[in-house]
Amino acid sequence: MIRINSLDLRGSVCDGPGLRTVLFLQGCQRRCPNCHNPETWDSESGRLIPILDLAARIRIEAPTRRLTISGGEPLEQTVGVLALLNELSDFDLALYTGYELEEVPPSILRRLDWIKVGSFDIHHRTTTTPFIGSGNQRFLSTRDELVLLDD
Repeated sequence: MIRINSLDLRGSVCDGPGLRTVLFLQGCQRRCPNCHNPETWDSESGRLIPILDLAARIRIEAPTRRLTISGGEPLEQTVGVLALLNELSDFDLALYTGYELEEVPPSILRRLDWIKVGSFDIHHRTTTTPFIGSGNQRFLSTRDELVLLDD
């Protein structure tokens, strides 16, 4: 099971490379000031959905096969996120987290193509760098820019 806020099937070009479906998970204890999605903070809101049902819906309704998992904070549901990543391993997968790269479990990193790390900082806000909201954040290709360590 995984707790979701919403699944945006309209297609986004600002949540990673290409036209992407965006899954917003529910629940975030980080509660960063000026968060873009404060409606996703409450971990009791949203709805619980079985991983296999969610993966099946995404397979049917996400024609570009590009998925970004955002939040809420996806790493507060690592078991569910890992299961979903495994189910969609043939997709181009991105994850947006407020955590730093060193805090992301390697088991999650190995299944991603892209990751945005770092919390939003209004003092470093940017509207010119693709896929990030503030200059302290990083958007990385896990295939080209990271050397992953074993768990």
